[in-house]
Amino acid sequence: MEVSAFMNKTTVISAEALRVQQENCQKIKEYWLDQGITPVAFVDTYGCQQNEADSERIRGMLEAAGYAMTDTEEGADVIVINTCAIREHANQRVFGNLGALTHTKRRHPRQKIFLCGCMAGQPEVVERLKKSYHHVDGVFNTHHLWMFPELLLRVLRQKKRVWAVEDSAGSIAEGIPVRRSGKLKGWVSVMYGCNNFCSYCIVPYVRGRERSRQPEDVIAECRELIEQGYKEITLLGQNVNSYGKDLDCGWDFADLLSEIAKIPGEYLLRFMTSHPRDASKKLFDVMASSPRIAKQLHLPFQSGNDRVLKAMNRHYDRARYLELIRLAREAMPDLVLTSDVIVGFPGETEEEFEDTLSLIETVGYDALFTFIFSPRPGTPAAKMEDPTSREEKNARFKRLCDTQDRISSERHRAYIGKTVRVLVDGSEDGLLTSRTEGGRLVRFPGAEELIGTYQNVRITDSTTWSLAGELE
Repeated sequence: MEVSAFMNKTTVISAEALRVQQENCQKIKEYWLDQGITPVAFVDTYGCQQNEADSERIRGMLEAAGYAMTDTEEGADVIVINTCAIREHANQRVFGNLGALTHTKRRHPRQKIFLCGCMAGQPEVVERLKKSYHHVDGVFNTHHLWMFPELLLRVLRQKKRVWAVEDSAGSIAEGIPVRRSGKLKGWVSVMYGCNNFCSYCIVPYVRGRERSRQPEDVIAECRELIEQGYKEITLLGQNVNSYGKDLDCGWDFADLLSEIAKIPGEYLLRFMTSHPRDASKKLFDVMASSPRIAKQLHLPFQSGNDRVLKAMNRHYDRARYLELIRLAREAMPDLVLTSDVIVGFPGETEEEFEDTLSLIETVGYDALFTFIFSPRPGTPAAKMEDPTSREEKNARFKRLCDTQDRISSERHRAYIGKTVRVLVDGSEDGLLTSRTEGGRLVRFPGAEELIGTYQNVRITDSTTWSLAGELE
């Protein structure tokens, strides 16, 4: 893939173009009404929170087109698989599930199958779908999500496969209908795409260049959720800290976060993901200044070694990262810290891996999301020499997980005897489930009527991954 392909100007989808899609939704609804059928749709989502947010818009468009939602492929009139391309394992799961859908389509001949999301931005995936998965009716990448009603209508009327996979810098489309997956927690995208081109990451190639939504549009969406009673809002972007760099409005992410937190109501703001390259003291001070902003920071470090960080094209070093952690904890002493780390990046030596372990010990994270390097076709890292065996990578991965499990257990034990405020979000095995401001899972006995409320819980026990307590 050529990076230059992403230098095109961001496309803002016009109100007229979106009205055409609304009309297409109405035409689809009439198509089914003429047959006396209420169609059923299933949307299957892989990957990150941004994909979840995209799926909420896909469901919104399907609902506007007259579809009822179902939670199974069997009997669905349309299936949309929203994919992730970050790791090879996710790709293989998608292809495996796609293959199995030949059987559901045989039992339900009018079923239409679409694949979208990040995998649809990979040319080699598109070619494989064209040649080997003839039961797939349509494929569209993230840049063409807004025109899904048009693609669906074409498949229904013409009975031909459709492809909307052209390369693009990306687009912004405001006003797409949304069908939220719950009434308690909401996702709000503040920007799309990425400009960082980390050497291992496929995201800039499949989601395009960074483009920020206008502040007033983000604030309006958040205000609407808060007025509807949502208790937790997560602001999304591949790198939220670079929000506003492409806008001529003088806003950065700290400004946006501060303004949203002024909206009246009982709610908590979260955000992800931050990039250390653009994180700032200003952001940490804004977080510290408002009780409506969670004192939780997910700040991926990926490696504790400077040579590896340079090979990853991360644009910071170990010292810079540790300085950010110092500033964040200085502003918020009770900050909950989580991060991402990659084990086995091409060429990583045992000594370089030890630097990662020592950084984990130095910082003392509450939790980590850990990965063994997975080469993605089209990225620079996929072409790097990688002499380390899989067995050695697995051994390092285990050592890393063991280290973090010990730290997580210690940090969770420190909660015992403390009272924490939690948002009750569900129930499991006879206990209520909830999350602290820092995102820690807490289970405790209580009535299901408490779901959707904030409660004070005294912590009585802990494990590596969760806390247990009782209502105060």
